[in-house]
Amino acid sequence: MSANHLPFIQKEALEHLWKELSKSVIGRKVEMKLLLTALLTEGHVLLEDLPGTGKTTMVKAFSKGLDCAFSRIQCTPDLLPSDILGASIFNPKTNEFYLRKGPVFTNVLLVDEINRALPRTQSSLLECMEEKQVSIEGVTYSLTAPFIVLATQNPVDMEGTFPLPEAQLDRFLMKLKLGYPTIEEEQQMLGQVGDEIPFDQINSIFQPAEIQAMQRQTQEVQIHPSIIQYITILAHETRNHPLLSIGVSPRASKALYKTVKAWALLNGRHYVIPDDVKEIVQPVWNHRLLLKPEARFNDTRSEDILNDIISKTEVPEEQVV
Repeated sequence: MSANHLPFIQKEALEHLWKELSKSVIGRKVEMKLLLTALLTEGHVLLEDLPGTGKTTMVKAFSKGLDCAFSRIQCTPDLLPSDILGASIFNPKTNEFYLRKGPVFTNVLLVDEINRALPRTQSSLLECMEEKQVSIEGVTYSLTAPFIVLATQNPVDMEGTFPLPEAQLDRFLMKLKLGYPTIEEEQQMLGQVGDEIPFDQINSIFQPAEIQAMQRQTQEVQIHPSIIQYITILAHETRNHPLLSIGVSPRASKALYKTVKAWALLNGRHYVIPDDVKEIVQPVWNHRLLLKPEARFNDTRSEDILNDIISKTEVPEEQVV
């Protein structure tokens, strides 16, 4: 099927989804759209912010808007890898082992406060996030499609947390920071969901088969060679920036390439424009940069460095494929 005749997501269906999610989550439409973008890209999302800013609520509402299986893991220091993946259990009646599946066997997996789990438990998620499979007792099990990990974490300087290493952070397609709501949003939140969050009132809009069809549509979105060059130049600039000790990897370039295609699809286009790159580069690349000590000493953020690079890089002319 040609890109010009893609059966694009109906705008009405998307608006219906945002309306359903707004029953429990006030504001956050951009963040919800980013979660759906990650799902269409078959990526995973890390949400980092202070406790009480609505990270878990947003993820639970998002999962309710999809007619998909949902599991939640509350991370604690005593959580074991088998508590996530499952284990082989001996049945004395049949004299055989059987698989007790863990919560990872689902479509939408919420890993709450991931940095409160020990590093070996955190790393048990690597295979399922990258390969969409789990290895238990030497046997490999495929996970159900679609599959997405939506993890929350508290800021790394809080007591009792175990920071995710760079290699594991790189497994997340995006890292989002919610921030505080506006005064108007907080007033609406107290008036609408102050007593109880009505998750049961959210109607499911997209079924797993529809999500998989949209994932295939994402791959057919066209991206002009000039925009591919734009992405690679931005990546190269991060690797040579004086305030960065480590720039983005080729995996990060590929992540941005895939994500801008999904973002274009959700904006009703079968082709990518330069603004797609500008709008999506921050959540995709922020957590993949390692700042030099002098940058941290001067309170320079990775967001500031990316903005500086984007402002100094020539933007290609918009060309439709």
